[in-house]
Amino acid sequence: MTTRTLPAAAPATGSRALLKWSAAMALSGTIGAVVLESGAAAPAVAFARCFVGGLLLVLWCLARGWFRPWTLTRGDLGLAVLGGLFLVGNWVLLFASYALSSIAVSTVVYHTQPLLLVGLAALLLREKIGRGALARAGIAFAGVALISLSAQGVDGEPVRPEGIALALGAAVLYAGASLIGKRLDHVRPHLLAAIQCATGAVLLAPALLLTPLPSTPDGLLWLVLLGAVHTALLYVLIYGSIGKLPTGTVALLSYVYPVVAVLVDVLAYGHRIGWLEGLGMAAVLLAALAKRRR
Repeated sequence: MTTRTLPAAAPATGSRALLKWSAAMALSGTIGAVVLESGAAAPAVAFARCFVGGLLLVLWCLARGWFRPWTLTRGDLGLAVLGGLFLVGNWVLLFASYALSSIAVSTVVYHTQPLLLVGLAALLLREKIGRGALARAGIAFAGVALISLSAQGVDGEPVRPEGIALALGAAVLYAGASLIGKRLDHVRPHLLAAIQCATGAVLLAPALLLTPLPSTPDGLLWLVLLGAVHTALLYVLIYGSIGKLPTGTVALLSYVYPVVAVLVDVLAYGHRIGWLEGLGMAAVLLAALAKRRR
């Protein structure tokens, strides 16, 4: 008897990838709340994320037979470490911005990074910037200006410009890490993330002398949650799905992240969004989304 293969595997795989990517973006939107609830300073939070998340990623790679750092060239390892510096610096700046503005404001401003990536590629790789990209960048940064002038921060106070500046700095560093990631697309991403987290843990360990970890069990549990769920599990979900989905789907669902962050800020922390702030947020997200869908 001849056995036929049923064509049901591909759609099932696509559905699982869609679920994983959606879950990853929704988790990303709750990072700000976890950071604030821990009560720790940004360097301590970033260290905990690197240490716990990196350790679990190493164990995951070992379990899957992927942990072979000796296969990297010196150039690959150097780029991976440099990318780790950018990635961890991005975390420190973003986490610090939450307390100076709000989760919603910082997250939306942070999503200028796709447009900043275009600028860095033009500056460093001599890639041409089209008029459409320049127009989108203008719209996005006009949106940032509206947010800066109209948004409310903690306790209903006007948002602090330092918070906006830190979120923009975080976006620049993340764009730099993304450029390096493109150069290392031949390296398994889980291994690359583990190396970057290890780099961050070593770099940030001395900072604990000035900004120690929380002394309460609750604070430490929030940081363990950040490292285990919002780092290790998050990366496993991302890398297990992003290559199996159409680019347009990935781009569109990426905006679950800022939408969830805004909802968390509104529902859990009482952030009130005025019409000018809302217009600014829409301008940033639509401009960045248009770039990704090009």
